[in-house]
Amino acid sequence: MKPFTATTAVLLALIALLQLARFILGWEVTVNGVSVPVWASGIAFLIAGGLATMLWRESRH
Repeated sequence: MKPFTATTAVLLALIALLQLARFILGWEVTVNGVSVPVWASGIAFLIAGGLATMLWRESRH
């Protein structure tokens, strides 16, 4: 696995785990005075986790 690929896969996995933690624990996030709904973290977890998984699987072939 190339260093950039490995770094990107780990970063995406970390983002996915943090989004999952927010989704499960219900952490509130406010951006520029607007509250970000918790369900958005569920979607972000699926996207970041899916990208990390696809990148990792692609690099193994």
